[in-house]
Amino acid sequence: MDGNHFRAILAGRGPTLLPGVWDGLSARAAVAQGFDTLFLSGYALAGTMLGLPDVGYLTQTEVADAARRVCAAAPTAAVVVDGDTGYGNALNVARTVELWEAAGAAGIFLEDQVFPKRCGHMAGKEVVPTGEWLAKLRSALATRDHLFVCARTDARAPHGLDAAIERGRVAADLGVDAVFVEAPQSLDELAAVGDALGDRGVTLVANMVESGHTPLLTPEELGDLGFGLVVSPVTALFGVAAILGDVYGHLQRTGTARDRLDDLVAFDEFTDLVDLPGHRARDLPVDEPPGA
Repeated sequence: MDGNHFRAILAGRGPTLLPGVWDGLSARAAVAQGFDTLFLSGYALAGTMLGLPDVGYLTQTEVADAARRVCAAAPTAAVVVDGDTGYGNALNVARTVELWEAAGAAGIFLEDQVFPKRCGHMAGKEVVPTGEWLAKLRSALATRDHLFVCARTDARAPHGLDAAIERGRVAADLGVDAVFVEAPQSLDELAAVGDALGDRGVTLVANMVESGHTPLLTPEELGDLGFGLVVSPVTALFGVAAILGDVYGHLQRTGTARDRLDDLVAFDEFTDLVDLPGHRARDLPVDEPPGA
């Protein structure tokens, strides 16, 4: 599903929730629960694919490959893919946009952190000059065919909320589709972002990170504050990590899960999730016509 379809989704409904995914299985699981919009999270991808923190280890091509797999596994969903800092300067951003569109992505997030970046809820973030960030955004807009471009600023932590809002204003004036002020630290700060940027003609993005800096609100509550796009990038990841620890711990202690089967999906449930019946149907032999 491309960026134009994603824009139509946003225009046709209220605040839209994007759950975080990181591979084909997580994407299929989210779609099976009714989601038609997904976010390929750099934090989740670094943790699951590399077993490393989100501090700039992922490369452009690694994320593009992951995007290709996620989009192929969830062809009915619009997948917005984390683009971090764009992996270089404005020229590199152009290449990133081309790779994201070729992978099937509907959108990209581009942030203003220095490289190597950090997760938006980690301490010690720094941002590049506004003009450098705007050059990257301008490159993305000039290169894209359909991609939904979200401008993310992490200026709240190093420079304060007013500076972050001002960066959001200039990005909106540039013509991006969405503005994402990362990590407001209170309900009042969320409201201030909505009040300041809600009339700029862009979709406002809120990031809901469990145990992060921003209060956890529902999409409806955030919609009342002016936000149209809500990302929940690590909810499933944190849930899976907790379950992995529990299941592996039980297996290590007892050597079997025979007394924990109710906590696991059944074999047939899993094969249905990955569409074994559909694959088997495509592999059936075809009867030859008489006389062939």
